[in-house]
Amino acid sequence: MSTSDGGHRSEAVAAIADREYGTAGDRYTRAGRRVLADPRPDVDPFASDPKGWVGIGIGYLATAAVCYRVAGAGERATRRSVEGIAVARDLAAGLDRPVQRACLAEFVADFRVIGGTGDAATAYDEAADAYESSPPDERGPQYWGTTPLFEAAAAPIKQVARTLDNGEIAVTWEDLHGSDPADLGAFLGARPTYKRQRFPGLLERVTEAGVLAAPRGTTEYSTDHHRCPDCGSTDVNWAAENTLCLRCSRPTAEQ
Repeated sequence: MSTSDGGHRSEAVAAIADREYGTAGDRYTRAGRRVLADPRPDVDPFASDPKGWVGIGIGYLATAAVCYRVAGAGERATRRSVEGIAVARDLAAGLDRPVQRACLAEFVADFRVIGGTGDAATAYDEAADAYESSPPDERGPQYWGTTPLFEAAAAPIKQVARTLDNGEIAVTWEDLHGSDPADLGAFLGARPTYKRQRFPGLLERVTEAGVLAAPRGTTEYSTDHHRCPDCGSTDVNWAAENTLCLRCSRPTAEQ
């Protein structure tokens, strides 16, 4: 996903690799605000956009809040979540398709979980209802599910979950979505239902462990050119211009 984050996301991932989660939260915050202000040269963040590029900025704010939680900075996580909720609600005026507004409601529920800012379960139910009530759309749910807005809303739970699964993909497309892609409401409405069931527990476990994995990028298994100095793995994750161990997210060394 190509947006103008000023290099702050790459710095955030590097901070995660160094296990400097407070710094990572700061960098993700800067990336989020940069994208929210000016996502792409051809995109007005306050205008209708069928891909929802501005949603990547909201996703970075959510990941920033997760980083603060893991760092033990609960108050900063809460403040960032309050900020994210306000932004998501405000952007609903521009992202005017009903399914996009439902996705923004899904973000609101995520921020409630991350920041402890209210009744997350009810917020997820409201997001599911918003999907269910969305009228049929000519683009179809599979199109919407692969747009930057929807992928950004899936990214935080995926990053948290892979932390607990040895760096592997722990939340799949099939996990997040319903079984019938012909039914827009049920197909996308499965997302907040799944998150309501899984996200709070996953986040609690990561917070207790005090460790967060880097996002998954391009991967290669059993390489003969890299070995992790920390855990010895030869599996590599190239994420946001960083070369990391797929398993422990520490910087990996070229052999």
